[in-house]
Amino acid sequence: MRIDRTSKRGHQHASPVRVIRRPRSAFAAVAGLLVIGVGVAGLYSAGNTGRPATPLGRAPLAASPRGHWAVAPQATARVVPRPIGLVIPAIGVRTKLIRLGRTASGSLQVPANVAVAGWYIGSPRPGGTGSAVIAGHIDSVSGPGVFFRLRELRPGDLVYVERSHGPLAVFRVTAVHTFRKSKFPTAAVYGPVPSAQLRLITCGGTFDPATGHYLSNVVVFAVLQ
Repeated sequence: MRIDRTSKRGHQHASPVRVIRRPRSAFAAVAGLLVIGVGVAGLYSAGNTGRPATPLGRAPLAASPRGHWAVAPQATARVVPRPIGLVIPAIGVRTKLIRLGRTASGSLQVPANVAVAGWYIGSPRPGGTGSAVIAGHIDSVSGPGVFFRLRELRPGDLVYVERSHGPLAVFRVTAVHTFRKSKFPTAAVYGPVPSAQLRLITCGGTFDPATGHYLSNVVVFAVLQ
């Protein structure tokens, strides 16, 4: 992901996103700004796409949260607890999780605060069967966002989701990909899966100053431990 270092833009940019209504099974199309057509999809900014502000440097440290780990859900599992926090030690992320829904026009709500990530309530709760979706900003004119270092994650890194009660939902990263928005693989990212999985999504790639948007999205794939 290429990040510009300075910003002279005085405002942030965001575009509305159309979100597919998720069937009762398990999938949802969301993250950043998502435009859905028949058989195609483009993922627009999950971040407040103002001009990138800060160069990459040494990743800060974040301690792993303490607590019991949740096990993979069974067919008779109870209701999955609501997610309330996110910790990613490898890239120094520790944030509360807000709830992201849709606007009256069907667009995805995005966090108003670039330092906070959000769980899309149209996707499964993290730890439940299906692909849970958590979106966050990469940056803004004021500095890095909560997912500024998301692309630095590597397979094997752990992601901890704190929940309203019960054990932590702990996910292991299996893959990190950067997709052009014009060729975003909606089915692979949001399609139904038989196990508990997690998708972390933000903007990435080249920043286009003419449109105020990034041209790609970074997507982290993870599975429940």
